[in-house]
Amino acid sequence: MTEDVRLLALGLGAAAVGAALALYVRAYLARHRLGRRRAFLGLPEHAESLLVVNREAVGPELSVTRHDVLALLELAALVKGCGAHPQVVAHDADRQNFGERTEFCVGNPALHRRMAAHMHAMLPGVRVNADPEPGPDRGAFQVGTERYRMDPGVAEYALLARLTAGQEARPVFLFCGQRALANQAATRYLARHHQRLARKHGGGSFVLLLKVVNSQAYGPDVVELVADVTRAAQEPIPAPSGRASHRAK
Repeated sequence: MTEDVRLLALGLGAAAVGAALALYVRAYLARHRLGRRRAFLGLPEHAESLLVVNREAVGPELSVTRHDVLALLELAALVKGCGAHPQVVAHDADRQNFGERTEFCVGNPALHRRMAAHMHAMLPGVRVNADPEPGPDRGAFQVGTERYRMDPGVAEYALLARLTAGQEARPVFLFCGQRALANQAATRYLARHHQRLARKHGGGSFVLLLKVVNSQAYGPDVVELVADVTRAAQEPIPAPSGRASHRAK
């Protein structure tokens, strides 16, 4: 074997080892990311999860608004990406205890019984104005002492929450928007930022206030994080000592 042939063989061997090492590292990182995603979403392989949504109209059939359907598709893709199985159920058909299976609740508590129950039990610092009469506070969110009014098509708010009841319990995710489009925006925010949220919050609870900007032009795509409101949302609203702040940013 000449020197050139020997060098060529060594080069090919080194390239093969490097390629194999790169594939191993890539596979290891992919498994690590998948494991972290499964832990954050509470979705081990083959786990069952519930996508809980309110009905568009009263009746035996489950009729869902267009934006809620799109929100469910976003969530179903996340669930299937973890190797788990999503099941869509109506808000008034789910009777399981909190934490038995991972839940993704989509809707407004004025119409969504399961959402209302979770918020009443675990987010006493949040109130949603369900007054059907027109007015500036219709649909407004109050978180602690701050109030966030809706300007349809210009500025709409949504709460994205991950709630847990202990280390062994599965998490419940809430996507509560002032309109169905804001529900979809909150699910899309989770789909896009779940890795960053997992790094920041780990397996703990959090409540984020999101703002959907200029939805009349951009739909649910432009979303701003207004604040992490976990503490205010989990503490009872204090007795009023004056008028609450009003925001319509």
